[in-house]
Amino acid sequence: MIYKLIMLFQADVTWLNVFRYITFRTILAALTALCICFVFGPWVIGRLRALQIGQYIREEGPASHKPKAGTPTMGGCLIIPAILISSLAWSDPANLLVWIVTFVLVSFGAIGFADDYLKTVRKNNRGLSPSAKFSLQVAAALLTAVVLYVCHGLDTRLSIPFLKNITPDLGLFYIPFAVFVIVGASNAVNLTDGLDGLAIGPTAIAFTVYVIFAYLAGHVKIAAYLQIPYVGAAGEISVICGAAVGAGLGFLWYNAYPAEIFMGDVGSLSLGAGLGAVALVTKQEIVLALVGGLFVFEALSVIFQVGYFKLTGGHRIFRMAPIHHHFELKGWPEPKVIVRFWIISIILALMSISTLKLR
Repeated sequence: MIYKLIMLFQADVTWLNVFRYITFRTILAALTALCICFVFGPWVIGRLRALQIGQYIREEGPASHKPKAGTPTMGGCLIIPAILISSLAWSDPANLLVWIVTFVLVSFGAIGFADDYLKTVRKNNRGLSPSAKFSLQVAAALLTAVVLYVCHGLDTRLSIPFLKNITPDLGLFYIPFAVFVIVGASNAVNLTDGLDGLAIGPTAIAFTVYVIFAYLAGHVKIAAYLQIPYVGAAGEISVICGAAVGAGLGFLWYNAYPAEIFMGDVGSLSLGAGLGAVALVTKQEIVLALVGGLFVFEALSVIFQVGYFKLTGGHRIFRMAPIHHHFELKGWPEPKVIVRFWIISIILALMSISTLKLR
């Protein structure tokens, strides 16, 4: 909105022309979100502590996590507003894709908020039932997919990394595919959120990659040169991604080991779904599996663990799932697990960027 107000005076004040550049507004969005987290972080932590909204630690979890019980949670109530305020301030409000991604962030944040609220305020350890949570996620993702397909007319062909001449057209089946991407990404990030700073670090790294993807997808000449799908309105998504990076770094200031606050489902479900939505609107859906490879690995560790446990009548592949708990129980200190997983995320991010030329 601030961007639109500034543009009203652009004809009279020539230096305001700099605000037309997406790169400049992306930096502003990141800095704005970062400052919001820095300024309001202590207040949010204090309010959550006063309201006794603390983290619940599962009995079957690692014993080393017991001291974390009661640490303020629902930190997504800081992250998501920071993203929304800064991205809507510096992006073009006439851009439909901006509102689509915003809807995903808000809707999945609301689902996570309801789950966290039941767990922490109502003291219902289960929160939302798995079926209710999944149904709400699918409903929000389905509405998003239909709007993308019908209203925006998004290209239903898939861009496959390393294979420039293979672009399968899913047609109407793009809708369930989009639902799978959004819901899958949301739950994968949620499963990763088990150690101090473990989820928010790789999430900020992934959004940094999509800042690049969004900008390139929205630039007709660069997109043609790199042979990636051109999405004219996708450039503005860089601003939202920049805001997510800034908010992520700002939250990490308080979430770093030992954490003063956890993001809760309101943060992890929303950020994961937002990442999936960004991958869809930038036509970089398949490469999301590489960008967010750490999240995929965490989700698969749970799937394999549960499946193997049921098939073998109680045997396990890992000492505990998700996989980060396995390494904890092997004796790795928590900070070592976190930093090593961050390093893996950075490597995967660099590999993802390399796919722009290896086509």
